[in-house]
Formats: sequence, structure tokens, C-alpha cells
Amino acid sequence: MSSVYSVEQVNRYIKNMFTQDFMLSRISVGGEVSNCKYHSSGHIYFSLKDGSGSLACVMFAGQRKGLAFAMKNGDRVIVTGSVDVYERDGKYQMYARKITLEGAGILYERFLALKEELEEMGMFAPEYKQPIPSFVQTVGVVTAPTGAVIQDIRNVTARRNPYVQIILYPAQVQGQGAAESIAHALALANAIGEADVILCGRGGGSMEDLWAFNEEVTARAIYASEIPVISAVGHEPDVTIADFVADLRAPTPSGAAELAVPDRADWKATLEMLDARLRAAAGKQTETRRRQLQSLSERLSVRTPVRYIAEKLAALRGLDTDELIRL
Repeated sequence: MSSVYSVEQVNRYIKNMFTQDFMLSRISVGGEVSNCKYHSSGHIYFSLKDGSGSLACVMFAGQRKGLAFAMKNGDRVIVTGSVDVYERDGKYQMYARKITLEGAGILYERFLALKEELEEMGMFAPEYKQPIPSFVQTVGVVTAPTGAVIQDIRNVTARRNPYVQIILYPAQVQGQGAAESIAHALALANAIGEADVILCGRGGGSMEDLWAFNEEVTARAIYASEIPVISAVGHEPDVTIADFVADLRAPTPSGAAELAVPDRADWKATLEMLDARLRAAAGKQTETRRRQLQSLSERLSVRTPVRYIAEKLAALRGLDTDELIRL
């Protein structure tokens, strides 16, 4: 009779086979993303598929730095990692360490390399982030002088607080020389020093369109700014180096304006509430002091110096001569 093995033994044996396979320990697989789920733990579960098959994949939270974009179903990606067996279930899957969009591999390699370099230098560290002022009077905007971005920011600002001034520091935001133009505009805004906060960005586009915000010269200009900078690049899924260096990242240019400019109606409501609380507290304190004063007044009315002397004289008049002599 042949030997009978437990499920655990078989799964462990298969796992060892996968572990010993050098090719599977570091492999890159291309395919289309499906069943993509971002778990609350930070892990990402998804599948890679092509015309003839599907491969289960997971990227653990600790490896998320290897993903520089918001992955979604339908994306064509290249996943680099290892293929191993999840021993408990006896199923094999790919453990991703890096994910890049297919066709943009070279740019993403440059993006990840610069991101890692600047992160090691501490340029993304929270302790270097400047707080955004709670109440601003002047907003500086570094973007193209034409297009929807500056108009969107003006519209949002006018709606939230029409008394806030906007100063445009025009910059080229795409193409050759764009990064240098952005850096120059940021330096100019700091040199003039009129703005309380700077919004730096542009509308959405491909990675190539947004590349000026992935350049080191742009990153260093944002980091060097003495005025707090809000990154306002692209749409929600777009991620750039500027987002990591800036003091605050907004999902869109309009969102940046909302973060920078407090709603005047909200401030008014808050002030009215504080005024009402102050008046109520002052009224309560006044009433307490009034009652205390009234109590003291009543006590004093029965213990005046004149009444005290009168009581003592009356007591003296009731004494005989011998007692007066003894006193």
C-alpha cells in the first residue's frame, strides 16, 4: 500500500518546490487587471488576466511604495514579484513588489527612482511640512495663465470668500522647460512674499503630460518654498512627486482652492456661535456676581458699624457701677 500524506504535507511540499524555483522568486508578468480590491488593511488584491488565463495577485501594504498610481480594473500592467503557494489554502498566487503601467515603464522607472531618492533625503518627511494658514487673505497660483485651472480656482475662491485676493504667477506646465518654469514661478512668489499660501498645479493628463511635476527641479523648488504649498495636479488618481513634497496634496485644482480658502459663510456661522456663547457666559457670570453682591449687601445691612456700636452701648447701659469700674 502506498503512503498516505496529509493535506498539510502535500501543500508544504508544493510550496517548497515553488520556493526552490529561481525563476519564480523574481518574475515580471504582464496582463490586464481585474477584480481589483483595495482592502482596509492596506493590501491590494487583484488578478492578472490575458486571453487564456488568470493569475491571482496580492500587493501587501508594506510594498505599496512600489505602486506609483491608482490601479484599477482594465489597466494593462507589468507586475514584478514572486510566485508562491499560500500553504493554508493550497493555492498559488503572485506576491507583487512593483507594479507599472504597460507602455509607460521607462517613465515609471524614473518616477520610482527619484521618489526613492528624495524620500531617503527626507524631503517627504511630515516634520518638514508647513501648516496651511487657517485664514488667508492672498492666494498665489502657479499654473498656466490660460486654461480651465486658473478659472476653476477663481470660481471656487469667489464662491467661498470673494474678499480673498488671487495672484497668478504664470508658468509653463507641460513640455520642454516646464519644470524650470514652475521652479522660477515658485521662487518669484517667495521673493515677492505677498501670498499666504501657494497652489501649484495643472489639469489632468497622461503621465507624459504631468511629467514636469515629477522632475527634481520642481520638487526642490516646492521643498525650498517658505510659503506653504498645496499640490494641485491633475485628477484624483494622478500622483506626482510634487504631491509628496508639497505641504498638502489636493485631488484637483478646485479641491486645492477649497482647502486653501475657508468658506466665509462657515466662518460667519462660527463667529456667531462663539458670540452667542460669549454673551451667554458673560450673562451667567454677571448674574452670579449680582447675587453675590446682594448677599453681601444684606449681611452688611445687619452688621453696620453704627449698629455694632449701638449694641455695645446698650450692653454697657445694662451694667452696674462696680461692673463699669472693673471694665
